[in-house]
Amino acid sequence: MHFAFNGTFILDDMHNHVPHAFTVPAGAQQLTIHLDFEPKGPEGAEVPHEISLSLFDPVTGRGARHNNADQTIVITADSASPGYTPGPLQPGTWTVFIDTHRIMPPGDIRYTLDVDIAMDAPEFQRPQFTPGSTAARGPGWYRGDLHGHTLHSDGRWDVAEFVADARRRGLDFVFLTDHNTVSSVPEVRSYASDALLTLGGIELTTFYGHCLALGAQRWHEWRVRDGHTMTAIAREVLDAGAFYVIAHPTSIGYPRCSGCPWHYEEMMPGIAPAVEVWNGDWAGESQNEQAVQLYYQWLNQGHQLVATAGSDIHGPLSAAERPGYNVVYAADLSEAAILDALRAGHLYVSSGPKLAFSATSPRGETAMMGDVLVADRADLHARWEASDPAYAVRLVAGGVVVDSFTGGAHGEKTWQVTRDTMPAWYTVEIRAADGQLHALTNPIFLQGS
Repeated sequence: MHFAFNGTFILDDMHNHVPHAFTVPAGAQQLTIHLDFEPKGPEGAEVPHEISLSLFDPVTGRGARHNNADQTIVITADSASPGYTPGPLQPGTWTVFIDTHRIMPPGDIRYTLDVDIAMDAPEFQRPQFTPGSTAARGPGWYRGDLHGHTLHSDGRWDVAEFVADARRRGLDFVFLTDHNTVSSVPEVRSYASDALLTLGGIELTTFYGHCLALGAQRWHEWRVRDGHTMTAIAREVLDAGAFYVIAHPTSIGYPRCSGCPWHYEEMMPGIAPAVEVWNGDWAGESQNEQAVQLYYQWLNQGHQLVATAGSDIHGPLSAAERPGYNVVYAADLSEAAILDALRAGHLYVSSGPKLAFSATSPRGETAMMGDVLVADRADLHARWEASDPAYAVRLVAGGVVVDSFTGGAHGEKTWQVTRDTMPAWYTVEIRAADGQLHALTNPIFLQGS
């Protein structure tokens, strides 16, 4: 059985989900879909068109392969192309959407979409992945990456290579967050070992901003449409037990990175519990300094947000790139403990330096980064180990730098604050002489008793 569709996209068709419906009969064994379009981009242009497919069976989404040159889908009960999930081909109406993430001038893109349904399928058994295990280590500081991609979306490597690279980077845990699909999650979870906790998630990649659902085990509807807002998406992710993070909110946008900056006014930050203040290379296209300052603004508005980092890795890092990692204090090296620590804000982000930051009240009550301390007076204490003795250590109070000094290779300092002078929150930064950030704690929030 064959269905053929064709059409033309003009500039006005950008940021659209164009549906093409077809009927799958009972007993179908294999579904093959192929999209082709020409031109791939304006002649001589550095930035091409960005057009992908999303597939839905009669009940739910079956995945997407965002921003990948290969837009062919093959699905059987036991196998599926990267980006898509296998399973029985339910009879009824299926819909494949052409997602027009980026159309470059002058538009005029001609496309063909072919759907073939076979009543018998070739003998092929998809590998079955069994979740790996990581031995308990108990409470401690664990270093990990919350953001990365493979060829299940727009990455340049497979899942095994992604995990091998995380081991080379000396990480304790890593999340794989392919765009708009969880097809890579079973495989990445299968590589967990005592040396590395491997975790899944998804990057919900919309036309007006991206967000991470860390720990997501199932596909989530990512399209913002009439009646389905970003606030609703965030609530669905949180209700499912995943951790929601606004990703690279101040990134450059169209045409270089269409949909990358955050434009959801009702989610500035709305119900989001966290924001990625350091995405990829510190000095890269995500404009991370702006993200840190936006984060400080949101803190000053009264939001108790968690700051995170993510390499957003798509392939091996170059020697020149300097991503930030999350150093998390967790009850154990397990998925549940890492997610609980992220929710609590018990972490700092760093490209190398080590940081500890705590507060103590006159009654002896203590708080660590991410915590709230109720007290009229408090001692703030920081301890650090810097990779460069010339780095500056800065105490930031309510978004204002109130102390800054050369920290040396290592050191510690205590600041006394009282209710007359204390703002709502404090954090500690480590920066180079040129102002580039190398480490940042999550805030300690102080409230008068």
